[in-house]
Parts: sequence; C-alpha cells; structure tokens
Amino acid sequence: MATNAPSRPGRTLLAMALILVGLLAWAFWPGTPNTPRLGLDLQGGTQVILTPQPVTEGASITDEQLTQTVEIIRQRVNGIGVAEAEITVQGSGDSAAIIVAVPGVSQERLVELVGRTALLDFRAVWSIASPVPVTDDTTQAESTDIAVEDEATEITTGNEIIQAPDNTPEFAAEVAGLDCLKPENIAGGTPDNPVEWLGTCADDGSAKYTLQPAFIRGTNVTEATAVLPQQGVGGWVVSLTFDGEGASALSQASQELFSLPDCTPGGPSPCNAFAIVLDGVVVSAPRFNEPILGGQAQIEGNFSAEEAQDLANVLNYGALPVTLEVAEITSVSATLGGDSLRAGLIAGGIGMTIIIVFLMVYYRALGLVAIMSLLIAGVMTYAAFVALGNSIGYTLTLAGIAGAVVAIGITADSFIVYFERIRDEIRNGRSLRQAAENGWVGARRTILAADFVTLLAAIVLYIVSVGNVRGFAFALGLTTLIDVLIAFLLTRPTVTFFARSKWMQRGSWLTGLDPSRFGDVEVDLSPTVARTPVAAREGR
Repeated sequence: MATNAPSRPGRTLLAMALILVGLLAWAFWPGTPNTPRLGLDLQGGTQVILTPQPVTEGASITDEQLTQTVEIIRQRVNGIGVAEAEITVQGSGDSAAIIVAVPGVSQERLVELVGRTALLDFRAVWSIASPVPVTDDTTQAESTDIAVEDEATEITTGNEIIQAPDNTPEFAAEVAGLDCLKPENIAGGTPDNPVEWLGTCADDGSAKYTLQPAFIRGTNVTEATAVLPQQGVGGWVVSLTFDGEGASALSQASQELFSLPDCTPGGPSPCNAFAIVLDGVVVSAPRFNEPILGGQAQIEGNFSAEEAQDLANVLNYGALPVTLEVAEITSVSATLGGDSLRAGLIAGGIGMTIIIVFLMVYYRALGLVAIMSLLIAGVMTYAAFVALGNSIGYTLTLAGIAGAVVAIGITADSFIVYFERIRDEIRNGRSLRQAAENGWVGARRTILAADFVTLLAAIVLYIVSVGNVRGFAFALGLTTLIDVLIAFLLTRPTVTFFARSKWMQRGSWLTGLDPSRFGDVEVDLSPTVARTPVAAREGR
C-alpha cells in the first residue's frame, strides 16, 4: 500500500551520517593502519613447503590423512583472520608435500602456526625448574651410571624432550640436565607419548617442566575461543569446552590439583597447575583457581589478543594425523598481482565513468543522487575493508576486488529500479512528491528481493568454497549489505528532498522529469495536482 505522507528524510539522513562517521572512526582510528590488508596476490607473502611424516614409524601416509591435514592447517591459518591462504598438496602418499602460502604473516609466525602439528595433551605439572641445566658433574655422572645399570627403566630422549614410564631418579636426572636455553629444545616437532612422564621446556624457553602422564587429550576439546573477561578487567582469556570424557577427566584432575601449593620454579612437588603440551613443548601452564565440574574452563595468563587467538587455534586445531617437517621457506613476489590490480582498477574506472555518464545523460538531476550514493557506498566499502582488516584480519585480494566491482552494478540497479518506479507513478497522474513516496513502496520490494538473492548466493558460496573464491563471496556479501543501507538511508531520503523542491516540481529538462520524457502523457509534477484515489492506486 502506498504511503500518504512522506517520511522524515532529515532524521534518516542524520542516522546515515552517524553510521558513516562511526565506520570512518572505526577504520581510521589514530594508531591503526589506514589501508586494507592486501592478499598474497597483491602484496606478496610467505610460502612454506611441508613434508608430512607418519606419527608411527614405518606407517604409510594415506590420502585421507593428507586431506584432514590440509583442512586443519587451513582452519589454523584462517583462525588469525580471513587470510586468503593458498594451501595445496603436491604428490600423494609418502612422497606428498603440502604448500602453504599466506600473505602478511611473518615467516616465524607462519611456521609457528602450521609447523607445530603433533598431538596435543593436557598434563598435571609435577615441578617447575629453571631453564638452565644442572652443571654438577657428580650428579650427571651418577645419573649416567644408574641409567646404564638399570636397563629395565626405559628412558627415551627425542630431539627436544625426555620421557620415561615413571618418575624415577634416572628420569629426574635427565630432566635436570635439559638445557631450555638452546633454540632446538624449544622448537618442538617431536610428538610425546601421553601415557609416560615428560620432561620438556616452555615454548619461550622461560622454564623447564616435569609433567605427569596426560589426563586429557587434545581431541577432547570441542571448542576454544579467545575472549575478553566478562567483567572487562584484565587481559584476554581462552574459553574451553570439553566433551563428556574430557569434562569428567578435567573434574577429577581439578579436584586433585586445586588444593596443592602453587607451582613456582624450585617449589614443592606436586603443585597446582596443568600444562598444555603441543609437539612436546609447553605452550601454556595455567593453574586451577577452583575445581571445574561443568566441562567448561577459562585459561588466564595476561594474554594479548594475538596470543589468546593463537592459543585458541592450537587448542582447536592441534591434533593432526601426521607430523610435518618444514622443508623450505620462501618469499612470494606480488609483481603479477600488482600489475593485475592496476589493470583491474583501470577497467573499473572506465566502467564507473560509463555508468556516471549514463546516469547524468538519462536521469540528469536524479543521476546526481545516484552518483553521490555510489561515491558514499565506495567510501563505506573501503572503510569496511580497512576496519575488518584491523579487527579480524580480513585480507583483500583480486577476487575480493572483483566481488566489490560486481556490487557496483547491483547498486546501480537499485537506483534505476527506484527512478523508473517514480516515472511510472508520474505517468499514472501522481505529483512528484506522491511519485517519490509511492514509487519507493514498489521499488523497495524489488531492491530487497534482488539483494536477498545476491546475499544468499554469497553466503552459500562462502560456506562451500575455499581460498580466493571465499574472498570473492565475502566481498560480494559485504557490499550487498552496504547497498541496502545506501538505498534505504541515503538514496530514498535524498530523493524525497529533491521531490519537495520547487525547481524539481517545475519539470525543467535538467531534472530528467520534463514533460518531453513522458511522450504523449500529460504530467503535472506540482503538489496541487489532484490525488488519484487509493483504490485506483492499489489496482495496479
């Protein structure tokens, strides 16, 4: 049904101005980058070639394991933002190689994200010691002699870890001699046996741990999320949810460890803490503040947002069916992407110029409204790319730019639909003010239907696709939402203001609504024109 009274365009435009100012402040806040994060094809990045190795010696690597490994690596990398990572597999079986290329991430952090791929487990802390090794020659000699004489005690030393079935003096002596100041001893890469005691280092080399057998495996973690504390005080925390088996084990372990003294270097054993172990090194060692009975917990540790997100990624995607060795790390050039970007921008500029010329020639004054709306939509889209890059790590690629360019046509269609409905209403005898209001009633249904179909297609494409196609879908969906916002909060109220002006109502040829544009139909744009009965208006 048509509305009899125009809306309040001033209030609507004020709301639009507040949204625009808020978005610009979010995007260009002082101290934050003011340009979008660019993808691998536009700015280059880091490429890592990984060689899969079976967890069990002598076993073969299957295609299913490779597929699972690629998916988990993709989840890990995407966990730091919509990073447009390119992850491919070359070869198959034992000769396969996994190639990971990610833009805007340092070599060290990329290796940290994808190279640590052993099984994850949770272990009660027995003791914490200084990272430096014990240098007492007598103690080391005695531990060596005992180890030789007692062949029944199985002490296995990996590249960087020490394990034994029990906490024997021989095992303690081996742990005491571990040097956590050496980079190779904190690099990880050796899966630990979860049913044995473990002597290892913190991943930053700050401490040395003696750990009991695992009470929870990484596969028992159903969800890990980096969040701010509910009270808003303190640093980031990592919220954990466990399955039934993990919740039961966590409840038992927390009740046993809660009453123990706090863990400190050189302090009492056992103590109140549990270690999260990945690739044989400790990535975090929180203590229990209270018994945990509900299968949900939080890890506190004065984390930054990035540290909390990385730990959540480890907990979510820590368990891989194979171990990975870093075979090669290289930098990827963006020359081809830069050339393509320049060509794409030139093509987009030509297309935009053609649209502007068409709107000005065909719609004239109304074309100015459309051009202004396009410019504001462009500013909002750019600001959204910057803001999302700063907040969630959204990365803009050539595919994303293509999605944004496609949306220009969708936005232009919205203008044309509305303007043509205004002309139809004028042909039916309405004044310009009536036509602007009644035309919007019919146009908005068409605009919403078209944008809904486009948004639905973008959502489905984003869900079922990977890589650059997902970036295209994300950009298309984002710009479609901006189109709806522009149509409702900018184009419609601006046209209402135009329709109220006496200059537009006089029907000058510059308005694009002069009588010559309607052929033999007599039109009167003034507000004094007789109103068509409502029943007649609804009969179309």
